[in-house]
Amino acid sequence: MVMTNARRDGLYLLLMGSLTFMLLGAAWENAASAPLLDFRALYYPARCLLQHCDPYNASDVLRVYQAEGVYGSLDTAKQRIMTTRYGYLPTAFSFTVPFAMLPWGPAHLLWMALTIGSLIFASYLIWHLGANYAPIISGFLIGFLLANSETLVMQGMCAGIAISLCVVAVWCFFQERFIAAGILCLAVSLAVKPQDTGLVWLYFLLAGGVYRKRALQTLVVAVAFCLPSVLWVWRVAPHWIQELHSNILAFSAHGGINDPGPASSGAHGLAMVINLQEVISVFRDDPRIYNLASYLICAPLLLVWMFATLRFRPSPRRTWLALAAIAPLTMLPFYHRQYDAKLLLLAVPACAMLWAEGGLTGRLALLVTAAGFVFNGDIFMAIVISITSHLPATVLSGQIQAVALVFPVPLILLVMSVFYLWAYVRSCSVHAPSQTLLSHAVSLEIKGTE
Repeated sequence: MVMTNARRDGLYLLLMGSLTFMLLGAAWENAASAPLLDFRALYYPARCLLQHCDPYNASDVLRVYQAEGVYGSLDTAKQRIMTTRYGYLPTAFSFTVPFAMLPWGPAHLLWMALTIGSLIFASYLIWHLGANYAPIISGFLIGFLLANSETLVMQGMCAGIAISLCVVAVWCFFQERFIAAGILCLAVSLAVKPQDTGLVWLYFLLAGGVYRKRALQTLVVAVAFCLPSVLWVWRVAPHWIQELHSNILAFSAHGGINDPGPASSGAHGLAMVINLQEVISVFRDDPRIYNLASYLICAPLLLVWMFATLRFRPSPRRTWLALAAIAPLTMLPFYHRQYDAKLLLLAVPACAMLWAEGGLTGRLALLVTAAGFVFNGDIFMAIVISITSHLPATVLSGQIQAVALVFPVPLILLVMSVFYLWAYVRSCSVHAPSQTLLSHAVSLEIKGTE
């Protein structure tokens, strides 16, 4: 395809975001007082498993952690808890054990390189698709997202790799190229972070046709990929289910690290919790209330999305709108943090497509999507934290700080989900593509043949 000026400018924006992501990510990791906490929480339980001890037993993991002598003597009690209480399913070991076979030095460098490289590669693939409609808009949105993803590197979040693999799989399935690689990528993504990418897999399952075939193939590969590690864990730690449940309760208890309520010791600030429970807990800090309210808000949206996906045959337009609707909705009913919202990459092609059509819907798509990217950005959140931390210590300033930190991200994700779900359902009621979009696609095809 001809490299037009618009495509070249969009690519420059993407490259600028990629460079910022690499440089600031490495700088933040080097300057952090407790770097790579999330990778530690994956690496040391896997090391524990390699030594045939219980990775879900905090005492066993702590013994391995202290024997390594990398960070143990410098940690706070909170950091030790985060490192030694394993909160992932055994399926994740299928991916993390190879890293745990390496010493900490090369293992963490390889993890950082994979995080940075996979997200940039996935971002380019999504830009390549969005550029068919609006290359500059796509480059701006994706470049901004990359430039605001430093915590993925600083903390070694596995969400960066899992979401990147999911995006690569979506590209492969949509383009009908490198299918085997796409199936493997989605299978690994589901093994590591099913709570992030499970609904994307569900879309392909519900969409029918060749997409359903890809979803079922992915399921088979995922089972084959994960079964050895699950059996291994069951042999070494036969009570792992109860221990995992205990670890999750410890994190989510009142005042805990993952507690969405105002008393939380780790839900606010950079990499904050972003599910709807955090907003509702400001009004009523009771899990029975904010969990139920979140489910009641999200369940109808998910049911409508599922009905539309089952009822109507997929098309390129419907596929991108469906993925744009489910990406933000995934974040809302259950525990997620800001770094999980990198899944919003999947909203870029739909935004670019609607923008190319013009009109009010296109402008709203850009406004809503850009707001979602801004509010989920690391640099934006760092600025908000810096401003609110200098407010005088009064009841009113505390309320202002709570609203400024807690409300924007979950609410904009809800707005994004509702908007794209509306656009998705609306597209399902129109059997023929709009003349504007059809003309745009024809012009692109003509340009590509010149």
